[in-house]
Amino acid sequence: MLGFVSAHNPCNAISNLELRQIYKVLRDDLVLPSTTTLRNICRREYALTVDAIKKQLPSRNKVSLALDGWTSMNKMAIMSVIAYYMDRNWALHKVQLAFDEINLLFFSCFES
Repeated sequence: MLGFVSAHNPCNAISNLELRQIYKVLRDDLVLPSTTTLRNICRREYALTVDAIKKQLPSRNKVSLALDGWTSMNKMAIMSVIAYYMDRNWALHKVQLAFDEINLLFFSCFES
């Protein structure tokens, strides 16, 4: 499941016969979910992740958002969105809101 989703495959790709056969060759005892089940799992996990992030953020406090971008050792461009806030004791906290690989080809069109 994690490999399927992290490869940015659409949920309906799981119904592709050839893809299902490849997964079966890799692991014969694997039970693949239906498209609907896969979509429901993704929605549930997304909701759980959003709720967990909301619990980390203060309810009556201001947050500052920051973008952080870098290139990994294997030349993958990564961008992260981070929320920073101070608590009542003036301790700095940060919560990562998003983290994803970005397409460098898109940004290369802005270079002069």
